[in-house]
Amino acid sequence: MQKIILASGNPGKLKEFQILLADCNLDVRPQSEYEVSDADEIGLTFVENAIIKARHACEATGLPAIADDSGIEVDALKGAPGIYSARFSGEGATDEKNNQRLLSLLVNTPEEERSARYQCVLVYMEHAKDPTPIICQGTWEGRILDTPVGENGFGYDPLFYVPEYKCSSAELDKNLKNKISHRAKAMQKLLAVLQNKQTHV
Repeated sequence: MQKIILASGNPGKLKEFQILLADCNLDVRPQSEYEVSDADEIGLTFVENAIIKARHACEATGLPAIADDSGIEVDALKGAPGIYSARFSGEGATDEKNNQRLLSLLVNTPEEERSARYQCVLVYMEHAKDPTPIICQGTWEGRILDTPVGENGFGYDPLFYVPEYKCSSAELDKNLKNKISHRAKAMQKLLAVLQNKQTHV
């Protein structure tokens, strides 16, 4: 079975990926197993950053890699924090500090103007010079609550309200989240492409 490197150092994402990839018949290993450092995310879009991370992992290991770049876009903030979601509160950013900053910027913003979405871009590269990386995107619509609710998930999950389930992402059962989230949607597309490639080899 072909080894594939998962180019992420985020423990929350790695947990989700392990669940999403559990039945996929691919031998996916976190980059930490190969002591790969985090890539310098200098891109201006989710796509650019995901390609940078995948290429970095390919270069370091000589193996194919899957990389994710994801974040939350808030309409009232013109799409911020976007690609800066993980470091929104600046130096030493944590989930809690990022959530607090988001709430402070949305003070007095009425509910109907708090629409937001999670975006995820997944990139698969065969090798560091792969000229045609596979790029898959998933989007998850919701809105921003005015106080954090729930203990599950990570990132902005306690603030991300999911209308069809009438709760925050952090209140969802993890198995349900891993069927309906932005990352789940992108991964379903990517796995379909990879499985198609395997059958045509």
